[in-house]
Amino acid sequence: MTNPAERLVDLLDLEQIEVNIFRGRSPQESLQRVFGGQVAGQALVAAGRTTDCERPVHSLHAYFLRPGIPGVPIVYQVERIRDGRSFTTRRVTAVQQGRTIFNLTASFHKPEEGGFEHQLPPAREVPDPESLPTVAQEVKEHLGALPETLERMARRQPFDIRYADPLRWTAEDIKGAEPRSAVWMRAVSPLGDDPLVHTCALTYASDMTLLDAVRLPIEPLWGPRGFDMASLDHAMWFHRPFRADEWFLYDQESPIAVGGRGLARGRIYDRHGRLLVSVVQEGLFRRLQP
Repeated sequence: MTNPAERLVDLLDLEQIEVNIFRGRSPQESLQRVFGGQVAGQALVAAGRTTDCERPVHSLHAYFLRPGIPGVPIVYQVERIRDGRSFTTRRVTAVQQGRTIFNLTASFHKPEEGGFEHQLPPAREVPDPESLPTVAQEVKEHLGALPETLERMARRQPFDIRYADPLRWTAEDIKGAEPRSAVWMRAVSPLGDDPLVHTCALTYASDMTLLDAVRLPIEPLWGPRGFDMASLDHAMWFHRPFRADEWFLYDQESPIAVGGRGLARGRIYDRHGRLLVSVVQEGLFRRLQP
């Protein structure tokens, strides 16, 4: 299996080992810890597998408790908190080598008519994704060639990511930079027609660039890193149906960074400016020792 999007769908296809217990793969990679979006996406799959398929998820709230170990399977234990007439609630605990590394609470809502509707428009207009270079193209243009490590990452990347603003490489580039970032994203190939797969794939993607907004005033996103960072918690609200293999705009901002923690908010829109998903995350930032 060489297609990165197919590998993502396979990664989200958990093995059921008991009524409310699932096991997920954790690929052996050179990362220090398992990617948080992977754990969140798999946990949401586990929750969704125990609910009525007619009720899509409308929100999730999660905490990253310990770093996951790459290459070691993760067991997801689902607690069926409530099955009501309109809402279903699930709590998921992710366990690796006998230790809890992550927990998630997800709520599912039976579709209904609300009688009213409104939303804020995107904060700014950005170029269409087709007019923007890929990250690999920007890196290659800046460096003259794509480093081997980035080339391997690009081949494994399940999402096409295109920054609405030019990449920042030096301290000069970030002078006066606001804590805001916007990217277009979509899966690199079709993900099938299961709505839960699209929801969990977007959950995976939502953790990929959100903390960029915190870093922008501190250091160049694509230069030498001066800080180690880790996701602490993650919350999402799903407003409208969507497909993660169609272009969506991820508009991100950081209202505050203080005490070694940075808060980031994201709004995900479709190409027509309809708000699909709202995201909030806090990350831990610690200066790397020279």
